[in-house]
Amino acid sequence: MGLFSFFSKEKKQDLDKGLEKTRESVFGKLTKALVGKTRVDDEVLDKLEEILVTSDVGVQTTLKIIERIEARVLKDKYLGTSELNRLLKEEIVALLQENNTGDGESFDLPANVKPYVIMVVGVNGVGKTTTIGKLAYNFKLAGKSVMLGAADTFRAAAVDQIKIWAERADVPLVNQGMGADPASVSYDTLKSAVALQSDVVIIDTAGRLHNKENLMRELTKIKMVMKKLVPDAPHEILLVLDASTGQNAIEQARQFTAATEVNALALTKLDGTAKGGVVIGISDQFKIPVKYIGVGEKMTDLQVFNRVRFVESLFEA
Repeated sequence: MGLFSFFSKEKKQDLDKGLEKTRESVFGKLTKALVGKTRVDDEVLDKLEEILVTSDVGVQTTLKIIERIEARVLKDKYLGTSELNRLLKEEIVALLQENNTGDGESFDLPANVKPYVIMVVGVNGVGKTTTIGKLAYNFKLAGKSVMLGAADTFRAAAVDQIKIWAERADVPLVNQGMGADPASVSYDTLKSAVALQSDVVIIDTAGRLHNKENLMRELTKIKMVMKKLVPDAPHEILLVLDASTGQNAIEQARQFTAATEVNALALTKLDGTAKGGVVIGISDQFKIPVKYIGVGEKMTDLQVFNRVRFVESLFEA
């Protein structure tokens, strides 16, 4: 069975196209660094370190990868530069696996959990509401019934936007308009979902970060009211981050993980950036699984993250 046997050719093409800028940056720099070199030495490793850092993998994660490769070189005594690409892929895949990132294949839900409740968090402008719409579409495509909740009531634009996405995905939306109590919207959404026996509930939340205490209080209140209907809700707190912002995405992750118990990540806009390495760095630094990646504008361009597919695409000539 080949690596992509369970992955459609179209999906692979979308992933390859979405990672094109990062791949050209990383692979191109790596190829130049190896010109005239036959073995992996200190100079090659120094160049590799620079390439990974400038691709927004992050300093700590880059040093971890370099140390692993150094250990492999020491163990094998001699390592040709032709093997470096394979070695890089193996070590990055292993690193992602240690952080429980990326073994998904499709838009599945845990068995015997109904409704499965996803609370989506993230700052304005990262593609949060777009991600919710695409999630709803892909869950529906997978045969699941979906209910959306417009609990980002801080901005009128947020309510209008999620209405549009609910219509595109053709899924029901619970909405009380701008200025409504987010916890009340969340409660009503879950109440409707339970009554209709929906498979999955996706709750949008406010994207402001100007006051971490207020944010924490609001998210805690939403969780508390949902637990009255579904005791273990939310099952997933999904933080959406814009990959094109690089290290700024890491800072956002730091603030949101301090405010609430984030247990899944979605990285958007990978198709518009050469900073795709941030996926590796964020997963390693926060020990939170990357669950979804956005690689384009199409509804199906939100993909379930798979570490092997991602790394293969990133380092494929």
